[in-house]
Amino acid sequence: MDETEPLLSNQSQPKHYFQDDGKHKIVDFDPNGDPENPMEWPAWYRWCIVLLLAFMAFTVTFTCIGIVPSARDVVLDLEGHTDKSASVLFVTIWELGEAAGPLFIAPLSEVYGRYPVYNVCNTLFILSTVITALSQDVGLLIFSRFLTGCAVASNVLNPAIVGDIFPSAHRGSAMSAVMLAPLLGGAIGPSTAGALAEATGWREIMWLSTCLAIAAELAYLFLLNETYQVPILQRRAARLRKETGDDSYRSKYDLEGTASLRSLTTSMLRPLWVFSSSVVLQILSLWGAMVFSFFYIMSTTLPDMLEDVYHFDAAMRGLAFLSFSAGSVFGILACNLLVDRLYTRLQPHDSRTPYPEARLPLTITGALILPFTVALYGWSASASWPVWVLLLSVVLQGFACMMCIVPMLTYVTDAFGLVSASALTAVLVTRCLAGTFLPLGTAPLVGKLGWGWGFTVLAGVCGGLAPIPPLVMRYGSRWRQRSQYSQDGDDQG
Repeated sequence: MDETEPLLSNQSQPKHYFQDDGKHKIVDFDPNGDPENPMEWPAWYRWCIVLLLAFMAFTVTFTCIGIVPSARDVVLDLEGHTDKSASVLFVTIWELGEAAGPLFIAPLSEVYGRYPVYNVCNTLFILSTVITALSQDVGLLIFSRFLTGCAVASNVLNPAIVGDIFPSAHRGSAMSAVMLAPLLGGAIGPSTAGALAEATGWREIMWLSTCLAIAAELAYLFLLNETYQVPILQRRAARLRKETGDDSYRSKYDLEGTASLRSLTTSMLRPLWVFSSSVVLQILSLWGAMVFSFFYIMSTTLPDMLEDVYHFDAAMRGLAFLSFSAGSVFGILACNLLVDRLYTRLQPHDSRTPYPEARLPLTITGALILPFTVALYGWSASASWPVWVLLLSVVLQGFACMMCIVPMLTYVTDAFGLVSASALTAVLVTRCLAGTFLPLGTAPLVGKLGWGWGFTVLAGVCGGLAPIPPLVMRYGSRWRQRSQYSQDGDDQG
């Protein structure tokens, strides 16, 4: 039996929809319209949320990448001598933090909601950035960068929040906007920070990052509302029990009355369960890890190429990072233009169930382009070709990486529905581990084989994994049915 009751006298409050199964009144969103349903919030407000997510993503990337061109100078300032391993670890340890953080961030958000978890993480991000600015030795500096990476919530929660507030057919544009912001941070960060470091020193970069993070957190506190439907409905049911004195009200997610501690434990283990149960998620995580690692491989090798081969100073090295961001912007724009259109066009006409694999054609395109760009990058420096050839290869890398990553993240969000945060955690952990450790192995590889052959080996590895996206496109729908978390008919939003 479906019932709708106006339980509050204030007509601006939503009517509360529930289904009575004889034992419980199961609270749910009203299918005829519910102002508390994030999917039905006004479009302007949902895009306001996208802008908030984008601002924090920009701040995170600015903080992470802004200081990269000056990494060697930072180590020299604190240690009195240069240390290549310390310089690389200073850059990549952030990713180890980003691998650890989602293991807690995603499950906490699935129990307590996106809003409280995001705000706590933002606060910890601010404090860790302050510690970085005040560091007096390399050990504390690297540890503080690890803590800052742990506090990054945007990587795992931004796609999940987009999935909370946009239906499947309209997620591509919002996801592209969220992905564009960190690219701007990656462009503006090194170019601005390089000039700032030359003029005033590297610590001012960290203080600027702190100010940006504080501004973002204030916006989150006052402008963001909870977007995850599970806590929204649980709180609605609790409110109804209190207001009516009727203890039979339950949300559709808490009929078992599970305690918070048990729910949290379950949620913390869920990324492992989701990952271990899904072949699709495992191979896409492997593919995504390889693609993402090239960003950090480029970030740790490009300054050396520009300084040793082309004799660029810190400010010019920072400006050179604009090339990767430019390519990434082109990739994002292509995704924004094509992802949703291809998704709609490739949906089976005889099926009412969304077909997430329709997100992947652009990922296949990126997979074909990326190995060639990696090889060109290495040989440009090895042969001392004009610097514009090197920077063109970086532009193409940025373009190919975004063509691979953006549709893949949207696919995971669509395919895993309510547990998308846990699924995205699996993707993020594997890619962050790759982003931490693969760049550490690049220096010995290049030292032994040289820039050209060293990056040819990396291009070969990338090419060897390139069949993964077309295989998922072809067989993913069948493989997904083997996991209870991604079967057709689950809540895809």
